[in-house]
Amino acid sequence: MHLGTQQPGISPAPLRPGAHATADPERLVPAVERAARILDALASARQPRTLAELARELDLPRSSLHGLLATLVALDLARRVDAHFTIGPRSLRWADAYGARADVLRAFEAQAAQAHALAAETLMLATLEGADVVYLACRPGTRALAVNYRVGGRFPAAFTSSGKAMLASLSDEAVKERLGPRLAARMTRHSVGSLSTLLRQLHTVRQAGHSIDDEETAEGMQCFGAAVFDARGPHAASAVAVSVIKAGLTPRRRAELIAAVGDLARCISTELGAPSPLARGPGKPT
Repeated sequence: MHLGTQQPGISPAPLRPGAHATADPERLVPAVERAARILDALASARQPRTLAELARELDLPRSSLHGLLATLVALDLARRVDAHFTIGPRSLRWADAYGARADVLRAFEAQAAQAHALAAETLMLATLEGADVVYLACRPGTRALAVNYRVGGRFPAAFTSSGKAMLASLSDEAVKERLGPRLAARMTRHSVGSLSTLLRQLHTVRQAGHSIDDEETAEGMQCFGAAVFDARGPHAASAVAVSVIKAGLTPRRRAELIAAVGDLARCISTELGAPSPLARGPGKPT
């Protein structure tokens, strides 16, 4: 197996006020491209801009510009004060999310390099998106696995150790709301088959402080996960996991891996400014 990693690529240059996108214009949605140009103009302006000023700067008809600005204001992406417009507060949420993701990636890379007990193993960093886990980083081990982990790849959270670790930081009601009444189709004959069974698993995760995927995503493979917290709240921001071939895994090595992935999660959490486990309250994975 080749463990997928993020490949360098060519990204479109940021849109400048009044500039055209560097991507193929035929593939752009005009309204979205115009909205991005408006937001770029508002973000770069030192003073709030009027409709007339924006229309001249962006070379857009006032009628369409007025409609786009009204939509951006309604969505809190722009703010109107009298006849002037400025950037809105909603963009800060996106900036915070981008910054948090960059921070956790840096922390994962730094701490994984120091996790000597995990040096030969495949490590993953994942976050929750809806009912799935999405992999933010994957560090290959020395042995091929049955799963091709890659940055941006996703699996049903209910079957993965990283997903179970993050779900365990939520209440049962929040888990039900996120996953719905039925789980995704099983990936293997060992995959958890019902929400009630998963909730029992999550109770065990909360008590043990780590999670296990015992051949739920691939036959012959075990994964051990632990939740990563940051300063934003009591729920897991992400999770780390180690994946190994089950055959030949001794009880001693299994215990070493569980302890090591827990230590890795704690070190990343500390670097991200998370409170101590006691401050998060009882029953939360560490």
